[in-house]
Amino acid sequence: MNRLDGKVALISGAARGIGAATAAAMCEAGAKVFIGDVLHERARETARSISERGGECAYVPLDVTDPAQWQVAIDTVVERHGHLSVLVNNAAVFVGRDIENSTLEDWNRLCAVNLTGVYLGTKLALDALRRGAERQPEGSVIVNLASIAGLVGSQLDPLYSMTKGGVTLFTKSAALEFARKGYRIRVNSVHPGVIETDMGAQTFASRATMGASNDVEDARAAATSMHPIGRLGRPDDIARGIVFLASDDSGFMTGAGLVLDGGLTAQ
Repeated sequence: MNRLDGKVALISGAARGIGAATAAAMCEAGAKVFIGDVLHERARETARSISERGGECAYVPLDVTDPAQWQVAIDTVVERHGHLSVLVNNAAVFVGRDIENSTLEDWNRLCAVNLTGVYLGTKLALDALRRGAERQPEGSVIVNLASIAGLVGSQLDPLYSMTKGGVTLFTKSAALEFARKGYRIRVNSVHPGVIETDMGAQTFASRATMGASNDVEDARAAATSMHPIGRLGRPDDIARGIVFLASDDSGFMTGAGLVLDGGLTAQ
């Protein structure tokens, strides 16, 4: 189940966190994986660690806001393995400021990575994914990392929520466009709850600053209590969902959102 044998994947922002866990899980499932990131040394170490455990994983420099770097990364993947069959648009940033205290610089930074990065990855990988689809029974795949913040409103993270809402609807629209054109590229999104990552830690610090207590551990406890399952998410929880969406087992899914939030949005 959920095997990725014969698939070649490019994952943006995969030096750490959910991206790194996804790279490891995809390699374990049989895929050949490229990690794209601006954290060069961290990304090299992640790729090296996965390779030492038997996975076929390599690093390619990738600033998702730069179309030239996207093109080089995609060309590198195709030159090395002959095709690209999975794109995971994972790279994202979090600012953690409310509307009143945010700046245009904050907004532009969020848009550049969280929105422009997804658009550029999708657009520039399109030709390679179309050709890669010819090798796959259920075609090629794009998985976009959205968030529960792209499904429900957020009292504390309105700008981040706005960008992730954009990713959510872009996913649906891209899925419909590619289906209409007969490209055999499925496009789905993943919506994590609060996850134990560096970005998760940023959210605790942000909530502590904006809250009454200014206590990071209180903010962490409050976030945990929002998840009916009784814990925060782990990167592997999300990685397994992404592997499913990348596999042929999800061959009848496109334009869908996979919610992995410990029951938070069920309330």
